[in-house]
Formats: sequence, C-alpha cells, structure tokens
Amino acid sequence: MRFGTFLVAALFVLGGRMTCAESRHFKTSDGVLLHYEERGVGRVDSSRGSILFVPGWTMPASIWEPQLLHFAERYRVVALDPRGQGDSAVAPGGYTPERRARDIAELIRAAGLQQPVIVGWSLGVLEALAYVQAHGDAAHAALVLVDNSVGEEPAPGGGKGPAFTTRLRQDREKTVRGFVRSMYRSEQSEAYLQTIEAASLKTPLEASVALLSWHGPRTRWRDALYATTKPVLYVVTPAFALQAANVARKRPDIRTEVFAQAGHALFVDEATRFNAVLEQFLATLPTAR
Repeated sequence: MRFGTFLVAALFVLGGRMTCAESRHFKTSDGVLLHYEERGVGRVDSSRGSILFVPGWTMPASIWEPQLLHFAERYRVVALDPRGQGDSAVAPGGYTPERRARDIAELIRAAGLQQPVIVGWSLGVLEALAYVQAHGDAAHAALVLVDNSVGEEPAPGGGKGPAFTTRLRQDREKTVRGFVRSMYRSEQSEAYLQTIEAASLKTPLEASVALLSWHGPRTRWRDALYATTKPVLYVVTPAFALQAANVARKRPDIRTEVFAQAGHALFVDEATRFNAVLEQFLATLPTAR
C-alpha cells in the first residue's frame, strides 16, 4: 500500500515553548484522501508517546482543540477527520465500522505512530472498538472511550435513532443545529457553535444517514471491549453511567469516570477536568511504548 503525505506547517507558542501544528493528508487503500492534524514536541521524542483523537458523528478533528493544545506540550498528538468529515474527502462509500476502523489502522501506519493511545468520542467509540476487533492490540497502547454505549447493559435510550434520521431527512439544518447545541452544558460562543454546525453540514446527507445505519448485535462492542488486553479508560456522562458501573464491576481493571454535569462534548464542557483525567491515565502507562 502506498500513502501520500502532504504538509502545511505553522508554529504555535504553548507555555513559552514552540510547537509545530501540521495539516496532513494520506490516501487510504480504497483511494480516499483523509486529513489529519498533528501537533506536539513529542514528534521528536517518541518515548513520550502519541495520542490519536477520533471525533464523533459528522464532527471535525478541530473539536479536540482543547486537548490538542494541552497535550502537544508533551506528546505527539494527531486528530483525524474521518472520511466525509472536516477536511477529508467525501468518499462514495465506506461509512461502516469495518471501513472506518481500517482508516484508523491505515492512519497509524501512514503517520508512523508508535503505539498510540486511541481516544474515540461518540461514534468514534464504536470505530475504536471495531478497530480492536478487526486489527487486534498489537499497534496501540491503550483505549480511551468517551461517552457512547459499549454494548453493556442497560441499552441506551433515545439518541440518534430512527426518529432522528427522519428529522434529519425532513429538515437537516434545523436537526443538525439542535444536535450540536445539545452537546454542551456550558456556555459556548455563537461563533463557535456556528463553526461546529457548518462543519457537521459538510458531511453529505446520505453519508450522515449511513453512519447511523449500522446493523448487527450491540453486544459486538462489549465483546471487543472485554477482549482487549490493553488498558482502557471509559469516560461518560450520566446517560451511560450504568453501563460504566457494569463495566467496572465485570472488569475492575478498566478505569471509569462519570462527568455528571457535562454535556455530550464533555471534553469541551469540562476540558480542564477531562485533560487531567487523561493525564492521570497516561501516567499509568509505560513511558516508552
């Protein structure tokens, strides 16, 4: 497989230190040009490790900005725009967990990431678990799963089910606007919210519907979670607190954390706390991965 990488670089000053922000692309095995953003002094010191951030349904890589800024001081950090999202190309197909998991595996190879910690949010949780199911544990150091079901009991209610898909087809802009604004409990600027809404609307309607139309038993995600031998951190809002409790009971080695006052985008709502929780988790991992 051949990958092409294209680079645009800019310099940022973080805490008095220069770090490099790079906008890159690579071509997947089915010919789709995907974009990712890379930052961090960790690029020149691989012993510090790397972190790969995967956003949720129709969301851009840039939604991880509070984490990219924070962790770039000590780690190599990469945030993916999945196919059809952000600055990645709109693919004619491949909006399935299997293909999106393969995109993650191919990004790890294309970027030369050495044992990254994979952080998946929302739909990215399922894609991270599909990645583990299809590609095993060899290429990553740990998983961080942020605010989605992992196939445990109880099954989640509401969410982006058939009624949401119907609304999406009837009035897409209104539905996306409502969804984006529901993700936060803390006040966000109007400019920021409009930026996230516009990014979400870049994903074509049929692709966005396909991402919500995966079939198969929900227990596949639980099986993938419990099969992994790598460290796992499961961070949730109250919607998934009972699942987190069951995970902790069945697998005490999996760390769980509940953000009781945050919205779905908890890493934005409570960025300082989320970054601290992730820092603590990273500190438990081997220094050299």
